[in-house]
Amino acid sequence: MTRIVTRRVPLRAAQMLEQQGVHPLLARLYAARGIERKTDLDYALSALLPPQGMRGTAEAAQLLADAIEAGAHLLIVADYDCDGATACALGVRALRAMGARVDYLVPNRFEYGYGLTPEIVALAVQRDPDVIITVDNGIASIEGVAAAQAAGIATLITDHHLPGDSMPGADVIVNPNQPGCGFASKSIAGVGVMFYVMLALRAELRERGAFAGTAEPNLASLLDLVALGTVADVVRLDHNNRVLVAQGLARMRGGKLTPGVAALFAAAGREPARASCFDLGFTVGPRLNAAGRLSDMSLGIECLITDDMARALNIARELDALNRERRAIEAEMKDSAQIALDDFDAGSRASVTLFDPGWHQGVIGILASRIRERVHRPAIAFARGSEGELKGSGRSIPGLHLRDALDLVTKRYPSLILKFGGHAMAAGLTLREGDFATFCEAFEAAVRDGLEPAALTRTLETDGTLEGAYATLDCARALEGEIWGQGWPAPLFADTFEVEKQRLLKDAHLKLTLRRDASRFEAIHFNHAESAPPRIRAAYRLAVNEFNGMASVQLVIEHLEPA
Repeated sequence: MTRIVTRRVPLRAAQMLEQQGVHPLLARLYAARGIERKTDLDYALSALLPPQGMRGTAEAAQLLADAIEAGAHLLIVADYDCDGATACALGVRALRAMGARVDYLVPNRFEYGYGLTPEIVALAVQRDPDVIITVDNGIASIEGVAAAQAAGIATLITDHHLPGDSMPGADVIVNPNQPGCGFASKSIAGVGVMFYVMLALRAELRERGAFAGTAEPNLASLLDLVALGTVADVVRLDHNNRVLVAQGLARMRGGKLTPGVAALFAAAGREPARASCFDLGFTVGPRLNAAGRLSDMSLGIECLITDDMARALNIARELDALNRERRAIEAEMKDSAQIALDDFDAGSRASVTLFDPGWHQGVIGILASRIRERVHRPAIAFARGSEGELKGSGRSIPGLHLRDALDLVTKRYPSLILKFGGHAMAAGLTLREGDFATFCEAFEAAVRDGLEPAALTRTLETDGTLEGAYATLDCARALEGEIWGQGWPAPLFADTFEVEKQRLLKDAHLKLTLRRDASRFEAIHFNHAESAPPRIRAAYRLAVNEFNGMASVQLVIEHLEPA
């Protein structure tokens, strides 16, 4: 069952925004998202929170500046997702521009798992680094940091994940979620953290006179990487993150892209001049992520650090092929998950945990998302990992902090989960295969204890009716050009329509002609093959449909039910 509700709109805030020159439709949408003043929509670089507000940036800058002056060898250890790849590429590009001798290492997720483990440090030692810099990982790497220090290697942790009960003994830690850090944007992605460290380093080198007689590196040229990693990592788009994304999108739309990002747009068949958050999250980001899911993320990082456009295009084509392979694997896994879910009783279960020995370890996170969307329950999908072990990837629903639920399981069954980590909405874990059944029941109990029963009913929060005067191509383009994402949801409207025509496209998508009063609308409900009743209530997005060089308004339906 799905419940459609309407966001509350503070009328005074909407009126004030209108008076300050904001379009009436946008004024209503922004007021419903907590905006009261037009200045809250200032996405200029000057609106960014200052780097000195993030604990550890000054110390990180000093450590890196000393290393650069000494000609030390720096090694970035990256995570294998889009956030980690963009953070790594940004670090390599920025550090080289500031005179550093820097290389990178990204673990193969299937051989080494996640984070700065002692095994990764052993690999790193072969590169003979003086300093290891982690990006998008490291806050839980207590043993790995100890191994690096035992090998005489300094460590700088840059991360955004939640720390555990103990912190690694690194030389410097930069993480807005570490104890004692007052940085207001706790939701900043790993690439954003690295961008802040590079801002602090440039300021430190400036004070030391390193740029005397030469131009300073333009770190704004790397904001396309920041925007891509931020959106793809599905972090909450608070104001600071919206500034970073808006600035990155502006550069993309202005043709100022790094070659790798431009090549990924080309491989996805998208135009950078019309770049949107949708492009970053659903077309460009997945192609980069495909390398970490099926192969080795160094392929993706190489795409992002090369200045040779021809090479970037060749790598982007490889990434596109990997993404097609990933989609085929995902389709097969969805089919087997569907069979398992046919007997799922939503009334008796608050969670879903599934395992299939044929599932691919690199795709279980996407599968967990699909399962969650279908049954509206916290879902964890498992695949075989190392001998005798299962690797799980989970996705949650609003109301349940997934990492906290796994922590509760660990407190109740101390030896059940071998390791785990993650966020409120996504987490990963490792089990012994023989403990799968025990874990299923332990996780179910933890979810029931942590989740209000009402949260198990899917709720679609909408912006209410869309006035006919705003169902135009200009308004659709205006909405498309705005910044939307996690915690700053894209507009979703709800109205009642008469269904005049309907047909199936490719046996999978429902194409409709709808009427409301005297107005007609073309609409589509993707991945929905069931016919619609004569009169429907629909929750939908206002979108631009491009076909044969022509643009028109289209309603993209997220949910429909009999009116």
